[in-house]
Amino acid sequence: MKYPSKVTPYKDSTLSKLPILLKLLNESDYTVLSLFDKVRQKMTLKEYEDALDCLFILGKITLNKEVIHYVDRNIL
Repeated sequence: MKYPSKVTPYKDSTLSKLPILLKLLNESDYTVLSLFDKVRQKMTLKEYEDALDCLFILGKITLNKEVIHYVDRNIL
């Protein structure tokens, strides 16, 4: 996981990838592969894995049978 520092700018850190994933997950649930297909142009596989790990540890997403669900989604 890349943390922002003097050497690593925020835009290159893992933290900058979290809003990208949360925005998509707020709209719909995705499988692990289909979500990566959506963000493939914005991050590498390693960055994607690190971001998912971070979101899971923070309790923002759950994984149920390969489907990622955003815990805080506003369901109307």
